[in-house]
Amino acid sequence: MEPSVDITELYAAHRLGLVRLAVLLVDDLASAEDVVQDAFAALARRPDAVRDPSRALAYLRVSVVNTARSALRRRRTARAYSPPHDPSPPTPEDSAVLAEEHREVIEALQRLAPRQREVLVLRYWSNLSEAEIARTLDISPGTVKSTASRALVALERAMTSAHDLGEEQR
Repeated sequence: MEPSVDITELYAAHRLGLVRLAVLLVDDLASAEDVVQDAFAALARRPDAVRDPSRALAYLRVSVVNTARSALRRRRTARAYSPPHDPSPPTPEDSAVLAEEHREVIEALQRLAPRQREVLVLRYWSNLSEAEIARTLDISPGTVKSTASRALVALERAMTSAHDLGEEQR
């Protein structure tokens, strides 16, 4: 008999890490929690989707990335039909998830192209290898390398311009 995936144990062990990953992809805590909850619900509906319990976390990561993409697509569609509005100030919950000293990096990260943001988040936040990122995003390892390289240059440029803007305002 094949071992089954213990979803309760997975949830207890990895929910917070997956929520943090999702926050960096969708940029707000409520949506991130929904994304992670949807990933676990999908696994609960189809426990046979993961035959090897050691692959369950990788399955959930892929599900979180894909669900985050869908959430961002829905958000873009909704914003296309309504006038854009200024984002509300960060809530105390947002501040608890993201340390203050990282706020500039997070803001610059949110300005990157979605694929660039996904690659950097999976590489530097989730500590995935290039091969794991390639499998998660269904792209080649070479694409992971080139996307990461371009993303780091864009991130540095955004951070430098934000820093220079702050200096001018003083």
